[in-house]
Amino acid sequence: MSAATSTLDHDLISIERELANLDRLARTLDSRFRLPGTSIRLGLDTIVGLIPGIGDTLTAAPSAWIIWRGYKMGVRRRHLARMIGNSGIDYVIGSIPVIGDIFDIGFKANLRNIAILREQLGARHSAHARMRDADTAVS
Repeated sequence: MSAATSTLDHDLISIERELANLDRLARTLDSRFRLPGTSIRLGLDTIVGLIPGIGDTLTAAPSAWIIWRGYKMGVRRRHLARMIGNSGIDYVIGSIPVIGDIFDIGFKANLRNIAILREQLGARHSAHARMRDADTAVS
């Protein structure tokens, strides 16, 4: 195994750990709790969003963190724009009393953003795996 392949494997493991951490954060924000007697899931984004005026602003910070980490992991701009759009929609509509709280239960912007990250970084992982396999075949 070459040094380049070893570095790629290490980078992929690091990205998987980061994605797992971000996934836990997104689930806490969007679907951590289940409403008793229903299959409806909600998270801290919905609960804290009930606080008039500041609730949605407080939960915007961890949403921004997910986007920032995507940027640092090299997600393309158009996908970052989709993530920003998801969080922006969640923030704007979520700020509307009652209607926004109901919207938060269904929209789950953070889980959507994690799906974008997984899709984009998974495509990169596949490309690296093909490169590693080609490198191994040559050796």
